[in-house]
Amino acid sequence: MRMERDPDAIGPLIRGLSGRGFRVDDRIHDGAMILTPERAVDWAPPAVDRLEIADLEAALTVSSTPEFVLLGTGPALLRPPVDLGLALEARGIGLEVMDSRAAARAWGLLRAEGRWISGAFYPLG
Repeated sequence: MRMERDPDAIGPLIRGLSGRGFRVDDRIHDGAMILTPERAVDWAPPAVDRLEIADLEAALTVSSTPEFVLLGTGPALLRPPVDLGLALEARGIGLEVMDSRAAARAWGLLRAEGRWISGAFYPLG
């Protein structure tokens, strides 16, 4: 039996990281980006400590509510404001925070499992 992943079912995948941005499938994203199971878009967020739910609207505008938002905070783990987590929780959405390298790995694993999540990734540099 031969098993293959259906790239359309998984959606966009992070194929590489650099100090400036990310390679998602065959496209380079210079700077921060939002990922959903449906698309990858460039993102111009504030500093992590000023992040608000309105800044994540592109991550939340998908055909089905994500289980949680995977937040990659750059080269190191940084905590976003508590109010962000509370605002997401009020919508029934969780928040998982980690550095962007770990978040990129987690994105691929979780999407391969078919988990319906969204991601917001700060670049490493």
